[in-house]
Amino acid sequence: MKETTEAPNEAPVEQQPAAEPDPFAVIEKLNAENAELKDRLLRALAEMENLRRRTEREVADARAYGVANLARDMLSVADNLARAVESFPAEERAVADAALTALIEGVELTERDLHAALGRHGVTKLSPQGEKFDPNFHQAMYEIPDETLPAGAVAQVMQSGWKIGERVLRPALVGVSKGGVKAAPKNDEDAPAGA
Repeated sequence: MKETTEAPNEAPVEQQPAAEPDPFAVIEKLNAENAELKDRLLRALAEMENLRRRTEREVADARAYGVANLARDMLSVADNLARAVESFPAEERAVADAALTALIEGVELTERDLHAALGRHGVTKLSPQGEKFDPNFHQAMYEIPDETLPAGAVAQVMQSGWKIGERVLRPALVGVSKGGVKAAPKNDEDAPAGA
């Protein structure tokens, strides 16, 4: 017969397996971890898309506006060529000798070529004569009483403006119309009292 060496009040010691975690708690924990990872993935994808868009926009801006400094420097050359062409009145051109006519035509050709080269890079001249004054593209220097133009229209251009794409390189210096003399009151009732 076998003898047991157990204490009289103690139950036999059996190897019990470790308590298994609740399967619902495990599933809930995995679902929470899954949701967190999915959220992190979506945020990372959104951040990458925003970075891609910003980079595309910066590259497009660099292409469009990268020549802005050079173009701004070339504006004085364009102004000087325009002044040179304007310095010869039409009457003197008609009676000028062949050498002077060739010189004038050469300056005009150079001016056109410069404008074409600037145009190929998105740089355009602003010609606001008669247009409504726009403070984004024009700088008002003075007001002119001009009955032929409505108030707020560009009556005179002192210096042409230039833009690259939709950005202003140099605003046009303009004189703005006051809209002419205001009409006098039609009858005595419109006159101020006590006058």
